[in-house]
Amino acid sequence: MAKKTLSHQVEDTLFTVIVREERFARGQKLPNEMDLSKTLGVSRTTLREAVRSLVSQGILEVRRGKGTYIASDLDRYRDGPSFKNLGRVRTRLRDLFEMRLIFEPEIAALASRRASAKEMAEIIRLGRLEEEVIRAGQDRTVPDQRFHQAIVAASHNEFIIDLVPTINEAVDIAIADSGDGRLLSDHTLHDHAQIMDFLQARDATGAKYAMTLHLHHAMRVLNIADDLLNDGAAGSGV
Repeated sequence: MAKKTLSHQVEDTLFTVIVREERFARGQKLPNEMDLSKTLGVSRTTLREAVRSLVSQGILEVRRGKGTYIASDLDRYRDGPSFKNLGRVRTRLRDLFEMRLIFEPEIAALASRRASAKEMAEIIRLGRLEEEVIRAGQDRTVPDQRFHQAIVAASHNEFIIDLVPTINEAVDIAIADSGDGRLLSDHTLHDHAQIMDFLQARDATGAKYAMTLHLHHAMRVLNIADDLLNDGAAGSGV
């Protein structure tokens, strides 16, 4: 819990420096991770968590291969970090998982049928690698993204492959927003093992339902499952 609190403190400090005090110009590149963590007196892991949260809120943006930059539109944050902004992140996370629920179970089913032996071996390798990272208590964001990317690639559908950035964003925000992440990590260990078992067995139905269960577990941990259920009840007139 202390780690989470420190991350939030760093997030608030960066918010103040960027939005209220305007020490950085809009569109300016943030100092590199090592220098900034030293300036703030925190670990790079703690800084990374704070930066991820600010990225999810639209205050910072990551440009691949270039670094992290100040967003160009910060006017809407003038009143400071508010529940309104937190609500926006929650809504975005809900929408991302809603999209994942629509596509990823079917993607897993396709991958179970279409993956080559080499692709299947890579999925399993990445799944085992993530297990090791989780058990070591390390940041599992990238290993988790790569595991899901490998399943998407094995679907052999070029339009589905275009969904990878959206899936990555959902993983990134979910892990950053899950507190100490232990419950989500525990679910991931069990759920990914099931997904891999069904994929290796070339069981499309099993892979589909294992992925569905995995996403529902994550939504419960993130407290967004009720949002989707309530939306569905409202739409059905129940």
